[in-house]
Amino acid sequence: MVSGACPACGTLVLVGEAFCEQCGHALGVAGCTSCGATAVGADGYCENCGMLQPSGRDHVEIELEVAAGVSDRGLRHSRNEDALALTAADTVAVGVVCDGVSTSPRPEEASQTAADTAVAALAKQLAEGADPATATREAVRLAAEAVAALAEPGEDAPACTYVSAVAGGRQVTIGWVGDSRAYWLGPGSEVLTDDDATPATHMLTAWLGADAGEVVPHIHTFTPDGPGVVLLCSDGLWNYYPEPAALAAVALNATPRAAAQRLVRLALEAGGHDNVTVLVIPFGQGEQAETTVVVPKEQQ
Repeated sequence: MVSGACPACGTLVLVGEAFCEQCGHALGVAGCTSCGATAVGADGYCENCGMLQPSGRDHVEIELEVAAGVSDRGLRHSRNEDALALTAADTVAVGVVCDGVSTSPRPEEASQTAADTAVAALAKQLAEGADPATATREAVRLAAEAVAALAEPGEDAPACTYVSAVAGGRQVTIGWVGDSRAYWLGPGSEVLTDDDATPATHMLTAWLGADAGEVVPHIHTFTPDGPGVVLLCSDGLWNYYPEPAALAAVALNATPRAAAQRLVRLALEAGGHDNVTVLVIPFGQGEQAETTVVVPKEQQ
């Protein structure tokens, strides 16, 4: 399994390798992921080139019995600015993917705050009897408020995108703000979201953050014709594989965790120029579990 790139030459390396096969760099030696220097300060910045070093969020896997997500910092970024959250109760699965806006301060904090706030709000609203569309609107409202509250006087506002799914019963409800996407993979595979971004430049036209203005989420509810998979992802995946058919070929007929891992690996092998996050929720294929397990990279 690909674990990342050699900090000295950038060649893809595998889990467990002690040395880079391309340049011989000792992979077990802690050093700056940009220049290879071992002088990294307590604040996480390289004292040689100034690059912020990776954190414990570099690679995260969340797994339920029949739903799973994987998030990876990719091969070119110094940190993972994506975030995901996943939970389930009874027969309803709830997932959220957020992508921090790299040009804003603390984008990784914005995405994690939004994902955690939204998934908790969705679960609470659904437990109290709200319909999925209403629950989604409330979750986005609370996530937007939480991200806006991160802004500090005199600095630009932290910001992120948002996409969520509530899958249970006979319906799937998607909510989104920004350009993180949702796909239906199965009978009539399709993209379920329309990017809030300009077609030519991919510049965002909507996001979560104190400078976002009024946040109005898009809501889409549909009834699938048969079993399939709901896929949420950041642009780190769909920039390489935007077509539903290509994603379906990998995600269907695999366990949720295996499907998410394979799709992340494909994005890394295609270049890994961005953080990549994939969340896979099978629909109409059994009951969701209630226990969430987070597997840090070092334990895999």
